[in-house]
Amino acid sequence: MTDTGEAIEDEQDRGRRRRRGLLLFLRDLLIIFVVAVLVSFLIKTFLIRSFFIPSRSMEHTLEVDDRIIVNELVPDLVGLERGDVVVFKDPGGWLTPQPEPEQPPLVAAFDWFLGFVGLTAPDSNDHLVKRVIGLPGDTVACCNALGQMTVNDVPLDEPYVTLPPNEQRVSAIDFETTVPDDRLWVMGDNRYNSKDSRYNGDTPSEGFVPIDNVVGRAFVVSWPIERWAWLDNYPKVFSGVDEGNGS
Repeated sequence: MTDTGEAIEDEQDRGRRRRRGLLLFLRDLLIIFVVAVLVSFLIKTFLIRSFFIPSRSMEHTLEVDDRIIVNELVPDLVGLERGDVVVFKDPGGWLTPQPEPEQPPLVAAFDWFLGFVGLTAPDSNDHLVKRVIGLPGDTVACCNALGQMTVNDVPLDEPYVTLPPNEQRVSAIDFETTVPDDRLWVMGDNRYNSKDSRYNGDTPSEGFVPIDNVVGRAFVVSWPIERWAWLDNYPKVFSGVDEGNGS
């Protein structure tokens, strides 16, 4: 009876140790999960985040449904440069309001969580992606006799621009403007299919993008895999452009 009683106690001890080990494992797993979520949230909030491309305005640099990674240290800690591809919040009136799609509560909650940790970008439709052409103080104009853009009277040879067949002019309309302080002049690479600074002069921002609205600079196409590429800001295109309207 003594041996039997000891065997029962040993089995009970082993059972308690197994349950305790399982609880410790689950506790550690929960801690790892919470830490991973917090780290993902902090990275998304302060360092990088993902956006998808909903329109054709940046073809063929960016295609519809491409996913891009955005450096959120720009412009607060890293300065903006001409040629940067930037993501910015709608300054007001640039985008047509879209109704929120109806989703089952569970799907909506899952999408919210993925957006919270930065794995998806549910607010991509509230943002725009364009290329910076003019910085504060720049005089931006189009088109010269060769159909080129000029910045501070310096013509630009823009290899990233997509034009219709047999079209030489890089803008369908002529314009000339000087960029105010704390503003940007931005344009899509698909110049004949982009509602950019040229076409938003009647909005509250008068076609300029407040620098405070810039979320960050896109630096890589992350998805689909076959589209993976670094995003160039083409410094040679703007190398002859002096800062501050030729000063």
